[in-house]
Amino acid sequence: MMAPSGPAVVTALDGPSVDGPLYTRITALAGRAPGWLDSLVSGWSTYGLALFGLLMAAAWWRARSRPGRPERTAMALAAPAVVVTAFLADTLLKSLIREQRPCRTLHALTLEACPPPGDWSFPSNHAAIAAAAATALWLTDRRLGALAAPAALLMAFSRVWVGAHYPHDVVLGVLVGAAVAWPLTLLARRGAPVVERLRGTPLGPLVAPR
Repeated sequence: MMAPSGPAVVTALDGPSVDGPLYTRITALAGRAPGWLDSLVSGWSTYGLALFGLLMAAAWWRARSRPGRPERTAMALAAPAVVVTAFLADTLLKSLIREQRPCRTLHALTLEACPPPGDWSFPSNHAAIAAAAATALWLTDRRLGALAAPAALLMAFSRVWVGAHYPHDVVLGVLVGAAVAWPLTLLARRGAPVVERLRGTPLGPLVAPR
């Protein structure tokens, strides 16, 4: 467990007044939880985003195996760019809102070391990335999306459990990720003609099996 460290700074958003008590209840619960549970949640919080990368790769592989659905292939190929766009939008909001991390403003022990000053809290990048990936996957491949959606919610919750974010940080992160990914993924459907043209080029293996 890591203790809060470093001086607090004035921020544009007063996180503790939004849901500070809920944050401290969750981190206190994490402090009383069995060590194996905290290890699982911490591991997921740190490394779980890799799962979404694997799911996006699986969505591409499944889409290219269906020659009659070029729009699905276009959406699968666009998914990584969609997620990066959601991350950039979320990061821009962070820099504008400048909410200090809860571990710097509240007296709570946390599982994750407190990030340095200037590493803003609102909204959560992890939650935005996970939600964007889950949204893109849901629109591209419902079977994989059904796996990604609960995984994204678990990622969001894990960021509060380890003490990195307030609950409102992850809620807005999920909303930002979904709000960016939904229209961009639907827009990517228009790339179906491009997918069709690529079939007879050296890039054909990207869009169809040999």
